[in-house]
Amino acid sequence: MRPMYERIVLRHVRLVTDQLVDLTIDQGIITSIVDANLGHDANLASEVNEVNEVNEVNDANLANEVNEVHTANLVLEGKSTHEVSEKEVTELDIAPLPSQEIYEDERKDSKVKVVQGAGLYVSSGWIDMHVHAFSDLHPYGDEIDEIGVWQGVTTIIDAGSCGADRIAELYHRAGHARTNVLAFLNISKLGLTRIDELTNMEWIDLNRAAEAVQHYAEFIVGLKARISASVVGSNGIEPLIKAKELSHMTGLPLMVHIGSGPPVIEEVLNYLDYRDIVTHYLNGKANNLFDTEGEPLPELGAALKRGVHLDVGHGTASFSFEAAELARLHGIRPRTISTDIYRGNRLQGPVYSLAHVMSKFLYLGYSLSDIIDAVTIHAAQWLHRPELGRIQVGDSANLTLFEVKEEEILLTDSEGVNRIGTSYIQAKGAIIHDTFIEC
Repeated sequence: MRPMYERIVLRHVRLVTDQLVDLTIDQGIITSIVDANLGHDANLASEVNEVNEVNEVNDANLANEVNEVHTANLVLEGKSTHEVSEKEVTELDIAPLPSQEIYEDERKDSKVKVVQGAGLYVSSGWIDMHVHAFSDLHPYGDEIDEIGVWQGVTTIIDAGSCGADRIAELYHRAGHARTNVLAFLNISKLGLTRIDELTNMEWIDLNRAAEAVQHYAEFIVGLKARISASVVGSNGIEPLIKAKELSHMTGLPLMVHIGSGPPVIEEVLNYLDYRDIVTHYLNGKANNLFDTEGEPLPELGAALKRGVHLDVGHGTASFSFEAAELARLHGIRPRTISTDIYRGNRLQGPVYSLAHVMSKFLYLGYSLSDIIDAVTIHAAQWLHRPELGRIQVGDSANLTLFEVKEEEILLTDSEGVNRIGTSYIQAKGAIIHDTFIEC
């Protein structure tokens, strides 16, 4: 178990806006955010993180949400703010350290940790909206913290590993992890104990699923339906119709896995409503979101106008550079960037980590701010947990430290296509409550 501290101080870390700050956490609560360049209290400008235009019509409240960064008193060792003159403050040595690494100050008091983070960025803790974190399952399983905090990801959403039969087990395992865990409930009671879990309609037990949702109301955030040919077999669109029935019963949105047909993608899209999620939206399979001329399907445009949410869900077989370039060309942006990570594609690729998937979007030309928003603010908004997507005095500490390295990197999509990026994102640490974890 990693050590817990009464106080954690981050020095000279950057917000995504490139503002240099010092940040103090006392007993798991953010108590101070100060401008490290000025060395005294500064009112950091509030930053409005705009919602993707395609969702604005149905998401006006979230689009207007202001994610404020607050400041508090400067913390100096052995002195309070009132004991330090402005002259002393302005003469403090605040020059960044020369190397882009985390340094820990030597302290006699083991309850205090000071991290010198020159060259590092800090954001609210990364959220991966699509993982498989039930380690018993094969192939789609992994250890919670291996794909969570050890990779700088403070919150993961398990995407349907478990149905009603085993959701209790996942819930109890989550309680022993450092990473925050939430879940989409598989509409099949079997979950991913087999990978054709919707070939038998008797495995969709609406009453048992509804009971599970009620019992684990704070844990289950949505329903998962894998609607592709290898999963549904001869049942076609029928499992999705049942999934929508369960959605109406429980009031929970759907995350729908798309892939090879039948059913055809146009039919799948027509069933989806506001807050439903299309995951794997950049897959390169024939049954994808673009026509043979490379134009977005009309059904996709209609779904976006209804407020359907687009999630990356990279996975072993569901991310294509060609599809991603078409989407960017047509302004079809990811609402959330996620991995669909499990043991196989973490160890052998092409996923590896959330940071690696985010780096592919750097290559595609998205700004760092847009990429970080997709794994923080946007995910937190969808979850209706805004505290997970902000850095604010008085909140529990939920932070990711990361670096942008200006070096070449080999990037491979799910089709085996290679591209060379010129920079990449690397997680360096995570802070959950009163625990600092170095990646």
